[in-house]
Parts: sequence; C-alpha cells; structure tokens
Amino acid sequence: MALSTLVYRVNNALKTLERTFFGALTNRYPPADDFRLCVDFEPQKQQIINEKSVLEEILRDGFLFAVPKHRRSIEARLRRKFGCPEYVLKILLPKKNLKICNVCGDDHEAGVLCPTCYKRVIDETTTMKEAIQNELKLEPIEEEVVVMYEGEKESKSEEFWKGKRIVEMPKPRPQWFTENLLQKTTQKGANTSDVKPSDLG
Repeated sequence: MALSTLVYRVNNALKTLERTFFGALTNRYPPADDFRLCVDFEPQKQQIINEKSVLEEILRDGFLFAVPKHRRSIEARLRRKFGCPEYVLKILLPKKNLKICNVCGDDHEAGVLCPTCYKRVIDETTTMKEAIQNELKLEPIEEEVVVMYEGEKESKSEEFWKGKRIVEMPKPRPQWFTENLLQKTTQKGANTSDVKPSDLG
C-alpha cells in the first residue's frame, strides 16, 4: 500500500470521527476542511479553528478505557469459571483417599496423622511443658528430667530416680502415652546422608 493511500484513508477516518463528535456536541456539522493547517488566521476563520479543537479538548481532558478486541469463546469462559483438569481445577471433587482411624474412629486422609488423635498428643505435651516450667522455673537444668504420673514411683526402684529431676503430674498416665515413647533409642545414627527409596515393588 502506497504512503499516499494510507495518508488519504487516515485523513478520511479522522474527518468522519470529527464530524461524529462535533455533530453530537453542537448539533451541527463542521466545515469540510477540518484537518488542514491554516497559516494565515483571518477573523472569520478564528471561530472555525476554535470549533475544530473540540475533539482535542475531549481527548486531552478525558481518559480511555482498555476494552477487549475479541469476544471470549465458550471454551475460554468455561475454563476461567471451572478451571482446567491438567492445571488447576476449581470445582469441588469428592475425596477417595479417606480412611477411618483405628483408635478414635474419625475419618482422615491416607498417609496423614489422625487430627483428633494428634490433638490429644498436643494437649498432653502442652500440659507436660507447663508442669516442667512450674517445677523447674528458669533454673539451669543439668540433670535428666523425668515426668512421673500417679502410681509410677512404686513401680521402679529408688536407684532409677537418683540423679534425676522429677516432675509429677497430678493424674494417671493416658493409655496411649506409653513409657516406651520417653526411652532413648539404642540405635546408632547413620553416617551417610543417602536416603533409601521406599514403596518399591
């Protein structure tokens, strides 16, 4: 396309746009030579030049909104609303990896600790921490601290309690909280940082 043809089409488009805005605002049409440059300003042409700058004032003082050029397809609208199964799915799906806890009977996801049972462990651990803090205060602890529930002092000899700081709990030990959980491990730590794969076969 030649440059002259392009300039001619742009000039016609600008004239049409000018006439539309001018007619909507002033209820009359501007003269034909709107976009020509006037070199000599005569008194009768001064009013025409002022009327010609109506569109420039509108565009200078206002602002334009960004609007889409094309209408979204039905597939794009549904994908924005419900998501995409390959990436992010926004709709709610039923979970199929639920199991029943053997201790409390509540449902929880497979491979995850039961929230109800774990809440009991958190509460018991918090009670033990408060008892240790109330008993030992802020004194430095140089001896082993042993948490003792009701009726456990007679089950072990006096030599077991020698050289240890005893913190008594004013309640019996829960059935799920066995003494084996507090015993130190007898296995030696691994020297390598390699992790063996699991769930093979």
